[in-house]
Formats: sequence, C-alpha cells, structure tokens
Amino acid sequence: MDLAMGAMGSLLNKLSEVIKEEYKLQKGVKKKVKSFSAELDIMRAALGKVAEVPRDQLDDQIKLWADDVRELSYDMEDVVDSLLVRVEGSDPNADQFNFKKLMVKMVNVFKKGKARREISTAVEEIHERLQDVTRRHERYNLDNLPAAKRTTTDPFWEVFYGDKKNIIGLQKARDDIIKKISDGYPVSNAHLKILSVVGFGGLGKTTLAREVYDSLPTKFDYKAFVSVSRNPDMKKVLSNLLFKLDKEKHASMNAANLDVEQLIILARELLSKKRYFIIIDDLWDKEAWQTIRLVLVDNGCGSIIITTTRHDDVSKICCSYNDDMIHKMEPLSDNHSQILFYRRIFGSEVCPPRFHQVSKKILKKCAGVPLAIISLASYLANNERTNQIDQWSVLQKSIGRGLKKGDDHVKKMKRILSLSFYDLPSYLKTCFLYLSIFPEDHQISRDRLIRRWISEGFIQAEDETASLLELGDSYFNQLVNRNMIIPINMHVDGRVEACCVHDIMLDLICELSSEVNFVTVLDVINGDTDLKENFRRLSIQKSMTDLTTTQMGTTSMSQAELSRAINKTLCPASRRWFRRH
Repeated sequence: MDLAMGAMGSLLNKLSEVIKEEYKLQKGVKKKVKSFSAELDIMRAALGKVAEVPRDQLDDQIKLWADDVRELSYDMEDVVDSLLVRVEGSDPNADQFNFKKLMVKMVNVFKKGKARREISTAVEEIHERLQDVTRRHERYNLDNLPAAKRTTTDPFWEVFYGDKKNIIGLQKARDDIIKKISDGYPVSNAHLKILSVVGFGGLGKTTLAREVYDSLPTKFDYKAFVSVSRNPDMKKVLSNLLFKLDKEKHASMNAANLDVEQLIILARELLSKKRYFIIIDDLWDKEAWQTIRLVLVDNGCGSIIITTTRHDDVSKICCSYNDDMIHKMEPLSDNHSQILFYRRIFGSEVCPPRFHQVSKKILKKCAGVPLAIISLASYLANNERTNQIDQWSVLQKSIGRGLKKGDDHVKKMKRILSLSFYDLPSYLKTCFLYLSIFPEDHQISRDRLIRRWISEGFIQAEDETASLLELGDSYFNQLVNRNMIIPINMHVDGRVEACCVHDIMLDLICELSSEVNFVTVLDVINGDTDLKENFRRLSIQKSMTDLTTTQMGTTSMSQAELSRAINKTLCPASRRWFRRH
C-alpha cells in the first residue's frame, strides 16, 4: 500500500506543475486535473492507514481497492511521463532530475491539437476510474480502519527454544554479558546498569536474554521478563510488568481502571528500595522505552536492565549512548549452524554423506541466522522430505527467489521477519522493496541506489532547500540502523559505501513486490520467465547473451519473444526503467 503512496508523491508534484497557466490545458481537462489532486490527497491519507496494517490482516475488498488505487496512480503518472518521453526523445544524456526543465519543453506539445486530444481522452478515462475508487473508499469506511493487530511471540518458538539442547552458539555471548553486568557486584550504592542486545530479526536476541535471565547467579528482590512488541498497549505492558514483579500483590489489580501514569507510580513505589532484574524484550521504538524508563528507579541497589531490539538507535538510547553496554548480535558460526540444522532434522549432529553438499549450500544462504536455520530444518524434518535429496535441492535453489509458501514453518519465519518491514515508515518501505530488483548476493552501491530512488520519485523534499541526495543518504542510513540491509565497505569515518540484502529477507521482499506488482523478476536461468500483463519494473537476473545454446533450448521464452513481451507490456514511460542485471 505504501507503494501507491510512493507513486502518488511524485504524481502530485507533477500534477501541480501541469495545471499551471503556461501549459494551456483545455478548460475541461484542467478542471478535472485540479480535482485529481484534491481526491488523490484524500486517497493518500486513507492509504496511509491501510499501509500500517500487514497485508495478510486486510479484508479482501480493501486489498483490491488499494491495488486499484496503486495501478491508477501508475497510469496517471504514465500519461504525464509519456509526454516527457516525447519531449526528451532518445537523448541518453538527458537530465533525469530536472523536472521543471522538461515541463517547460512540454508547452509546445500541449499546443498541438493531436496531443491535446490524446491527453483529453486519457484524462477522461482516468477521471471515471478515480470516481469509482472514491465511491469505494466511502463505502468501505476506510477512514475508520482498525489498527494493526499487536504482535506476540509464536508458541512454537517458545517451546523450541525452551529445550536447552536447541541453544547452540550462545554460550560465550551469555557469559560475556553476565560478566559485564555483574562486574563490580556486590557493591553498596551501585548504580542501575542497562545493557541492550541488538541485531537483525531472527538472530536469537530473545533466546540470549532468556539464557542470561535464567543463568545470572546474583540474588534480586524482584525479577521480570516482559515483552513489548510492535504497536504496544503501554497500559498492558506496565500492568504485566507489575504482575510479574509481584504476582500476589497485583493478582487482583484491575488495570482497566488505571491509566499509564498511575501504573508508573505503582511500579516506582514497588521498586523504590529493592534490587531488581528486568528484561524488556522486543523493544521497537524510543517512545515505548521512554515510558518504561520512568519506572526504572536508580536507587543505588545494583539493579540490572536488559533490553532487546532490532534497531541500533533504540539500543543507543537505552544505554545512554554507552557503546560498552551494547551487545551486537552476531550470526552463528558455520560449525554451530550445522549442529543446529542437523539436530533439528536428524536428532543428532551426524549428517548422512549424500546430504553434505546440498546442506552446506542451504546453510550458506541462511548466513548463520538461527530463525532461518530452524525454519528450513523444520521444513525438511517432515518425514516425506527428510530422506529425499531432490526435495533438499529444490529448497536450496528457491531460497532468495520464491521460497516455498505452503509450509507452516516457512510462513512463521516470514511473518517474524516481516515485522521489521511493517515497522518501517512509509517512505522507507518503498525504498526497501526496490532492493528486490537486484540479484541475490549483489553488492549495491550506495550512491547508485540513492540516485535510482530519486529517479523513481521515491524521495520527496518537503521544501525547496532540502537536498534529495542528503535525504537519500538519510534513508540509506536508517535502513542500516534498523538492520534491514547489510553494510559493506565501511570507511574509517563510518560511512558505508555499499550494501546487500540477506537472502532470506530478499525472498520476503521479492514475494511482497510480486504481490503488489512493484518489481517483476525474470530469471531465465532458473526458468522463471512468466511475465505479468502490466508489470511496472522488470529485472532480468541473467543476460540473455550469457546463455549457452543448451540453456536457450530449455528456456521457454526466446530473446525475440522477450523483446515482443517487453514492447507490448511496458508503456513508453515505463520502458525507461527497464533494467538488465
């Protein structure tokens, strides 16, 4: 849904230029174009609410409405962009970023009778479609759309990680954290210590925190392990904290009758003269932490707090920017990855020889992420697949571009990983999904990526003084800080020159991109040559000229057929963004 919002951002800017007096639009056309801007502003606000809800939680009618708005936005932009193409011609050195310059050139185009008739017809068709989506917007009452459901931990993972034999590769990290938070204790008048565990979704932050919680030998008056999650109800979080700190005292508490401020006061009174150890798990934003921080009394009793989060900036705020108290999660080693993988499938660390090579390829794509390792191992642990080498090979080839959708374990993994995507602000969602256009394991240049974002209209300045390149830099840094992309080639000054996307996350964003017709990937090597009728962006993952005669014989689409498909399917404006990798 944010993709439609992204398209609207550039479209609204272009419409505001088109309706200026110098472009000599026909009176009726100009009036309708003006109405487009007003109605699109309303649509954009509604889409903002829809975008906050994961797609699988939306009603089918609302999904269809949002998809129609997105396609309508694309088609409206095509009407303008097709004129830009006529004006710009085939000049390969044309300035893609100077929109005003191109608009001035369009004056002569609008003066021509044929062009004016064409634009009039196109505007009339779009006006009818816009009226339809507006009526449906009112009918579905989208302004009162329920908020996204709050996330909770899946019981499967709690049971799985509850078994100590499945805790692999975390012992050293656990011992390091215990040493760090216990250093200097017992000491009178010891200040509150706060440590934050941060890392990519699925690395085992919660598991590590639970290990420390269960293993720390120091005695405390109160202990609690509380999960915050996305879109938290702070009343529920605080009342849950009170209950876990002292069940007997707060068992009969009616939290519904108390507000957040009253719950904070109760918690502070309880902790004021006690030594406590609290885990704040799955923290997503600064605001939730700032509320919880009001509870945490620094009473000189040597209390300890551990937070877990996916965001670097949240971890820094938790620790008051004390880097020594931030534990950055690392992927599992190759050895630990194999142990975890084989135990889940075979019940031991021994792997039958015929599975050695394919298992190494699967684990390489998992890149040491326990969530991915366990999910794929659970898929293969099915009795029908465990001993079938062809099933292993199919799975290995599908990771990164179309992982099996039907398996429950894979679905759970994708749901957990998707939380990071849906937590992104709308302007970052579109930029992040755009990464699906790049091949697996591709090193993406920071500057190249930012310029592509700008050329696509994903970056919109709020005022004329703002630099699009600086905004793009900010977007890139935010994705790094949220651990959504893997930084590559970091300079001594901390600047990241390139990035790549984890294979498992790439699989997720490719699926999301395909669902909303954002990027179509044509993988001629693996036989994925199905083209949608009206795809917007096409990414060819292997040049047709690199194919051998044998490969061409097994590819269902010839070069000539591909060329015809592209020319038939892409409108002139969209053809400008055709990419080959």
